[in-house]
Amino acid sequence: MDTFVASPVNRWLEHVRVLAVDIGPRGPTREGERRGALYAKEQFEQMGLQPQWETFRSARSIFHPHLIGAILMLVAFILFPLGGRFSAALAALISILVLVNEVLELSFRDNLFRWLVPKGESQNVYAILPPRGEHRADLILVGHVDSQRTPLIFKNRTWVKLYDRFTFLAFAAFILQAILYTLAAIFGWSWVWYVTIFSALCALILAAMCLQAERTPFTAGANDNATAVGMVLTLTEALLRQPLQNTRVWAVVTGCEEVQHYGMIDFYKRHLSELKNPRAVVFEMLGCAGPAWVTREGIVVPFHSDAQMVALAERLSSENPQWGAYPAKISGGNSELSDAVRFGVPGITFFGLTPDGEAPYWHQRDDTFDKMKPEIMEKTWQMVWAFIACLDDELSSKG
Repeated sequence: MDTFVASPVNRWLEHVRVLAVDIGPRGPTREGERRGALYAKEQFEQMGLQPQWETFRSARSIFHPHLIGAILMLVAFILFPLGGRFSAALAALISILVLVNEVLELSFRDNLFRWLVPKGESQNVYAILPPRGEHRADLILVGHVDSQRTPLIFKNRTWVKLYDRFTFLAFAAFILQAILYTLAAIFGWSWVWYVTIFSALCALILAAMCLQAERTPFTAGANDNATAVGMVLTLTEALLRQPLQNTRVWAVVTGCEEVQHYGMIDFYKRHLSELKNPRAVVFEMLGCAGPAWVTREGIVVPFHSDAQMVALAERLSSENPQWGAYPAKISGGNSELSDAVRFGVPGITFFGLTPDGEAPYWHQRDDTFDKMKPEIMEKTWQMVWAFIACLDDELSSKG
């Protein structure tokens, strides 16, 4: 396979325009998300593929589980002084329950909060492209179609930084509350209640943040993440014209990434056993900055890109300085890389972050089609195409 193909950025931009302008906001489990998935399915069909449509049940908001956690922390604070060691023990149990479920939620694992929150129906759509020769490995190309709400905490870079620091501070305060309430239940320390006024304040702020977020509209999601769906669709067209030699490609458009990745999790649960030597390439926010690849991401719980795939990105970047590509880290957010890590699939995310880690128009009303920068998309296309080609060439060189 050639390491370069003529750039189809105009075609890529057309996909972004349809999703962000013609369809518009695509909230998880909402009609806009379904229409976006239908568009991807229709595009696959026009390419002569046989796309698969898989539905699943998902939470409708990323904020609901954390709202439950914040309320329970406040309940524990209120209960603590009411009945001596008994109420202290009950408050400790509630605090520990919140911590366990928050860690599970931030790790994208099943938990009590996920059982309690409102649900809706969502969908993934994917198509499979066979290789020219022997099938030796699978490559999963991923872009999520849904868009997020536009809360105050994402209003601008300063708010995002404050939100990122607050999450760590609040989590530390909740840990302290659980420890102190447990010790109070054992030793009868009534004074610890005054110490946990701070954690109660953190819980109150967290609840207010979640409630405020739920009152905001969904973004049109041009950069986040119509650009990723457009990349998956455009790559699929290019790979049909120029198939990989030994790599079978899964072109996957997921739903409900914005509510802790229900779509990607559902895909791996259904198909992991079908995959041969799989690797995943995830796309996020490719229209305004980059090219960049993620080395680490996460909210409290960190996830890392595969070391060998990072090394390949570094080599290609060094060999092609005209791209201006660079590594990046994101704190306070995740991509579907985290799901690959959890399911044991080596993966990497091409994420349009600035060199200092800013995500342009992330969950903002200004995330609209007019913000796209074709010159950046051109460089991103070249890097992604070369990266995929090298992954396949490595299989061929191994014989």
